Amino acid sequence: MQYALMIYTRPGDDEALPDAERAAVQAEYAALGDDARYESVAQLQPAETATSVRVVGGRTLMTDGPFADTKEVLGGFCLLDAADLDEAIELAARIPAARLGGAVEIRPVVRR
Repeated sequence: MQYALMIYTRPGDDEALPDAERAAVQAEYAALGDDARYESVAQLQPAETATSVRVVGGRTLMTDGPFADTKEVLGGFCLLDAADLDEAIELAARIPAARLGGAVEIRPVVRR
C-alpha cells in the first residue's frame, strides 16, 4: 500500500544542532533514498517562501507564506510503499524529525 509521510519540523531546529550532529542528520535523510520502499523523498524550501492560493467568488486570491501560524511547519514529504500501517510507522520512525522535536504524519494514498 502506498503512504504519504508529511514531515513537520520546528523552524530553526536544525541550525541549533552542532555541526557534526547536523551532518549526521543530513546523512540519515540522504540514506532514506537508498531504501527501495521510499518511492520519492523531497525537502521543501522554508515556509516563508510559500504562496497560498484561494478562489473566492471567482477571484484568485494569493497570500505570502503559510496560511496557519504554527510552531511546526511542513518541511518535506515522502511517498512510500509499505505492506501495512505498521511498516509505514516503522519507516516513519526512522525519519530524524520524528525524534528531533518534530512529527511525521502518515496517510494512506488514494489510488485512482
